[in-house]
Amino acid sequence: QVQLVESGGGLVQAGESLRLSCAASGRTFSDYAVGWFRQAPGKEREFVAAAGWSGANTHYAASVKGRFTISRDNAKNTVYLQMNSLKPEDTAVYYCAGRLIYMSTLESQYNYWGQGTQVTVSS
Repeated sequence: QVQLVESGGGLVQAGESLRLSCAASGRTFSDYAVGWFRQAPGKEREFVAAAGWSGANTHYAASVKGRFTISRDNAKNTVYLQMNSLKPEDTAVYYCAGRLIYMSTLESQYNYWGQGTQVTVSS
């Protein structure tokens, strides 16, 4: 079992930045790829970014590429999502998720989920 806890959400204005953290506990964190997903009100949850077990491989949704950066510190069992140039359309609950080794853009392929953290971007 892997437990994931997100933090770092909040209310910001358009153009500002936030850094989300996903702290993991349980099994060997470095065995797991981690993805970030988000769900806006009235919409389905969507893929945002993912990093493989080492962090060397990453992938981003087109809507956030160039603005968001995913990184991980396996020594601290933590994955980060640096979000720059935030837009009102980035407003959502952000979730981190874990699966063994290989990253995926598919929500269904992740076994472990955090509880989510709210990000609100005002215009």
